[in-house]
Amino acid sequence: MVKIALFGTSADPPTIGHQKILSWLSQQFDEVAVWASDNPFKSHQTPLEHRERMLRLLIEDISPRRYNIAVHPELSSPRTLTTVERARCLWQNADFTLVIGSDLVNQLPRWYCVDELLQQVKLLVVPRSSYTLEERDLEPLKQMGAQVAIADLTAPAVSSTAYRERGETEALTPPVEAYIHQEHLYVCQDALRSNLKN
Repeated sequence: MVKIALFGTSADPPTIGHQKILSWLSQQFDEVAVWASDNPFKSHQTPLEHRERMLRLLIEDISPRRYNIAVHPELSSPRTLTTVERARCLWQNADFTLVIGSDLVNQLPRWYCVDELLQQVKLLVVPRSSYTLEERDLEPLKQMGAQVAIADLTAPAVSSTAYRERGETEALTPPVEAYIHQEHLYVCQDALRSNLKN
């Protein structure tokens, strides 16, 4: 049975941290299905189509090239259960693992039809440096029937928020940064330009 990682991200913009996660997932699973999502618990300033294009650029820039990672915009839905139903139509006999950041662990029990969702997928939690995660944090999910594991991965301590709020460009890959400037996606890039002139 093919093992597929489902990795939706609301990253605005996607960072080198997301790139490292995707690269790691590609070594653990037969396929990695990724999409840009609108998280109903967050507000997004950049339209979905731009976040999807940046994800594609991020994946194309992985070295060495990984051929088992693909962007699937058709999986994007504010309801993860809908995403999983769509994935089941694409891959009938697959074993699905939903990949989430540790920042979503406490939010997950409030997701739409979470009991049904947890019956259809395994969970893989990726630690984030700004969110401490311990085994006991997973207990509520396990009590709901989740098969959950913590990824043996340390992603770089960068964030999309740090780029948007402070213009921390070390969080970005060069192709994503170039696309942001080309499309004038964030206010912080204008502040960076004016600082360079002074």
